[in-house]
Amino acid sequence: MNTKQAMTRLEELGDEKRRIFNKKRGAGDNQFGVKTGDIRKLAKEIKVDHKLGLSLWKTGNADAQMLAILLMRPEELSVKELSTMAKEGTCEWVSDWLSSYVIKQHPEKESVREKWMKSKDAMTARAGWSLTTQRVEKSPDGLDLAGLLDRLEKEMPKAPPQAQWTMNFCLVAIGIHHAEHRDRAIAIGEALGIYSDYPQAKGCTSPFAPIWINEMVSRQKA
Repeated sequence: MNTKQAMTRLEELGDEKRRIFNKKRGAGDNQFGVKTGDIRKLAKEIKVDHKLGLSLWKTGNADAQMLAILLMRPEELSVKELSTMAKEGTCEWVSDWLSSYVIKQHPEKESVREKWMKSKDAMTARAGWSLTTQRVEKSPDGLDLAGLLDRLEKEMPKAPPQAQWTMNFCLVAIGIHHAEHRDRAIAIGEALGIYSDYPQAKGCTSPFAPIWINEMVSRQKA
């Protein structure tokens, strides 16, 4: 399948209700409104195709970028390409897919993590803090968790919303997985109040750090 054919398929799968939903989540007009399940089905049909993935990514179309992410081979991307892509995600949803399926699978991810955390580009910072959350959860050896809490306490209030979201994930991860820092993580969350009034669907856990941390720790104990 070539780029034109893939774009045609995506357009055929587009749904106006989904377009409206995506726009509420930050996507612009360059999208077809394809459901994520349909994007996954199309990716399985095409199978891994790195060249096609790169081409689809360059269209700037949100649906095409999400399909591209599932077609790429992370190890074939240079650090420069990875850094460029981190800036180019068309919305938070695309950025998070890129982070989960490409950036976190890249062999050089640790070499960019701290640099990206300091980036003035909101999407790049979002990806950098997401990488740090992964370290906090899975390989915390060598991480200065107290230092991270210092940074979160200082930087979160002024961070752009795109980065603030994954910074909050990092704060919560420290509180959940590292009991010795739990009280401080909760205290920081309470003092900052970020997401304390976040609209929450029934049955879902609030993203407000104190609530989220306590809920997950309670489940672990149960």
